[in-house]
Amino acid sequence: MKRLSIAAVLAAALLTLLSPFPATAQAAAPPDPRPITGQQIIHDPTVIRLRSGGYAAYSTGGVIGARLSKDGRHWDDAGNAFAEPPSWWYEYNDTGDPWAPDISYRAGRYWLYYAVSSWGTNHSAIGVATSRTGLPGTWTDHGKVLTSGTTDSWNAIDPALVEADGRLWMSFGSYWTGIRMVELNPATGRATPDPTVHHLATRPDAPYAVEGPYIVRHGRHYYLFASYDACCAGVESTYRIKVGRATTITGPYVDSAGTPMLEGGGDLLLEGHGRYVGTGGQSVFRDRGRDWLAYHYYDAEDEGTPKLGLNRLVWTENGWPEVV
Repeated sequence: MKRLSIAAVLAAALLTLLSPFPATAQAAAPPDPRPITGQQIIHDPTVIRLRSGGYAAYSTGGVIGARLSKDGRHWDDAGNAFAEPPSWWYEYNDTGDPWAPDISYRAGRYWLYYAVSSWGTNHSAIGVATSRTGLPGTWTDHGKVLTSGTTDSWNAIDPALVEADGRLWMSFGSYWTGIRMVELNPATGRATPDPTVHHLATRPDAPYAVEGPYIVRHGRHYYLFASYDACCAGVESTYRIKVGRATTITGPYVDSAGTPMLEGGGDLLLEGHGRYVGTGGQSVFRDRGRDWLAYHYYDAEDEGTPKLGLNRLVWTENGWPEVV
C-alpha cells in the first residue's frame, strides 16, 4: 500500500507539471508601471519622443502642464505649454483651465490638441496649437477646432489625432453617449463646418461613462483604446482601459468576442491593482520601433496623488494588444 501511494503521488505530480492548464492556475495580475523618478505627478498624459532627442509629456493641469525627460525614466517639471491661457478659453470656464491634451508630429510641426470645458457640462471646445520644437513656451495657439453645446448628444473634449489612408481624423468624447470622430482638414488641423460626427463607442447604461479615446494602427486594424468608469476621485477612482478594433477608421470597433463597442463591448487592457488605482487617461506613443502605453494612476500609497504610468505595449499572435 505504501509503494502504491508513493507511485500515485508521483504520477499526480507529473501530470500537474505536464498539464498546460493546471487546476490551480490563476490569471496573471496586471503589470506594474515602469519605475520612474523625478516629477511623477501628472493627469491625462500625452507623450512623444522629440525629433531633437528626449521626451516631452503634456497633461491636464496648469496651462497644459509639461514634463521633459532625456531617457524616459527620469522626468523634470518643465512648466507649461503656454505662459497664460488664450483669452477664448474663458468662454468655457472661469479659470481658463485646459484638459486632456494630445501631441503629434506632422508636416514639419508638432500639433497640440486640447479641450476646454467645465465639469458636468458639454458646453465644450477643442483647440489646437503648433510648435517647431514641441517644447513648452514655443506653442502658437490657433483657436477652436470643434465645439459642442448643450443641445448636442456628444461632448467635444479628450481629442486624439490619427491618420488613415492619407486623411486626418480626430476621435474625442466623454459621457454624452461616448466616443465620436470627425475628419479634419490636414492643412488647417480643424474640422470642416457641420462635419459628419461618427459614433465609435458607448455603453448601454447611463451616464455612458466612457471617454478619453486614442486610436492607433497595427497591421490591418485600427485599435480604439478608451477609459471606462470614473476618474478624478483619488483612491475612489474606478478608471480602467478597454480596447476594440476595426478594419476601417470609422468602425465598427469590436472586441475579441465580436461584441461592438457601440453595444458595450471592449476587452479589458489594464485596470487598477495594488497601489495603482484608477488606471486611465491613456495615450499611445512609438519609441524606436516599440509601442508604449502612457496613462495616469492614483497612488494609494501617496494619498491618491495622480502619477505617470508607462508600460510597454506588445501584440499577440492574434493581433491584440497587451501591457507588459
